[in-house]
Amino acid sequence: MSLIPATILTGFLGSGKTTLLKRVLQEAHGQKIAVIENEFGEENIDSDILVSDTNEQIIQMSNGCICCTIREDLRATLRDLAEKKRKGELVFDRVVIETTGLADPGPVAQTFFMDDEIAESYLLDSILTLVDAKHAATQLNERQEARRQVGFADQIFISKTDLVSPEDVSALAHRLKHMNPRAPQKAVHFGEVALSEVFDLRGFNLNAKLDIDPDFLKDEAHDHAHHGHDHGHEGHNHAPGESCDHPSHAQEGGHHHHHDDDVKSFVFKSDRAFDPAKLEDFLGAIVNIYGPRMLRYKGVLHMQGTERKVIFQGVHQLMGSDLGPAWAEGEQRTSKMVFIGIDLPKDIFLQGMEQSLV
Repeated sequence: MSLIPATILTGFLGSGKTTLLKRVLQEAHGQKIAVIENEFGEENIDSDILVSDTNEQIIQMSNGCICCTIREDLRATLRDLAEKKRKGELVFDRVVIETTGLADPGPVAQTFFMDDEIAESYLLDSILTLVDAKHAATQLNERQEARRQVGFADQIFISKTDLVSPEDVSALAHRLKHMNPRAPQKAVHFGEVALSEVFDLRGFNLNAKLDIDPDFLKDEAHDHAHHGHDHGHEGHNHAPGESCDHPSHAQEGGHHHHHDDDVKSFVFKSDRAFDPAKLEDFLGAIVNIYGPRMLRYKGVLHMQGTERKVIFQGVHQLMGSDLGPAWAEGEQRTSKMVFIGIDLPKDIFLQGMEQSLV
């Protein structure tokens, strides 16, 4: 049986997760989706799209979708669903897990890698994070869960942009990009989003597409020493067809909104090859020390001794690598690695990576 794609939908309280989910479930896409809801969720899926409101843990919906509430362990629920699918008792094509607004997506993502039975049944496709434009500034300032949700995202949807000024949206996009440069951002209106932007994103896959905006890697560090921290390499990412409307520093009168968020990202880049043993030792050491604070790290690496790209990624203490496609004839062999985490010591990381080169 082929692997069941799974999507984690996260976002702070009131960001519009349920609205987006209902839109997806009601769309005539012909797919049967199993939805796993955290029972602490602030709002259950409306009963009008359910066949019956029973006490069953798994409810079949009117459009063939399935809804479960996690009353116990997520692993047990996922195993139960996979077993029912294997036996033909339930028919569904994919799973969406809607987390409670206060959840850290990390442990949910780890479930797919730590449990062999689940790893053999499911493929974690991506983590989608909704950010409420109206309340984001306060939430990101005050709540670490909100910052973590951004750090884990493979795709960020910004909701309620109609309630704030274009300048506020731009400042928020800039801040989110600084926290997580690998997640494309898109404004969504009342959950209206194309299915192609929700499913089969392969955001979590070990693939050769490194989702970092190329501009983010340009060496144009803007030094804001007077703010007590520097902003590193900045960049913006746009969904296809979106125009860039971020004002330049000059247009803003030379000031930007600076937030010393504890969730930050930085990129390591080098044209020299890595020594595999040295890199393994270094990454093993930092994961031991900083693992709980390392939200996501991902890269395409140029390794000594192989003609193929090495695709590397991790979540917290879990990391893995895979051989990607061969380096093309004449292609510049460049390693790029992005680290997203909570108060990570950038200097130690970059120095260690540098020392792991041949």
